[in-house]
Amino acid sequence: MEVEVGGIRFKVPEDLRYTESDEWIRIEGDTIVIGITDYAQKKLKDVVGVELPEVGKVYSRGEVLAVLESIKATGEVYAPVDGEVVEANERLLDEPELVNTDPYGEGWIAKLKPSNPSQLEGLLDAQGYVESVKRREGS
Repeated sequence: MEVEVGGIRFKVPEDLRYTESDEWIRIEGDTIVIGITDYAQKKLKDVVGVELPEVGKVYSRGEVLAVLESIKATGEVYAPVDGEVVEANERLLDEPELVNTDPYGEGWIAKLKPSNPSQLEGLLDAQGYVESVKRREGS
């Protein structure tokens, strides 16, 4: 679906899960792929650098997983669930702009193996995420 909130038009794929802090999650077997939403990348503007998580490191839900640097600000990407990083998108080191140009595809940030899969049940669906953005924007 495509929506507009606070003057920003953005896409929200309905087959993904979301967090209130603007991460998207795609479940692939026993791992999850994590990235930032189209809304988040538009707010951040031009991403010029990425600090990726360390493969093999275990993160707790809510812990900073990665840092995105843009011309205007720095954005943190949080672990949506507890788990171990099994892959980081190293392509972003040379092409950080993929976060802007293809946030739901080539701009993914990391793959995580959840240690507590039941935490996935607490993630938002597409409509829940849009409502979260509207609340934050006062719409």
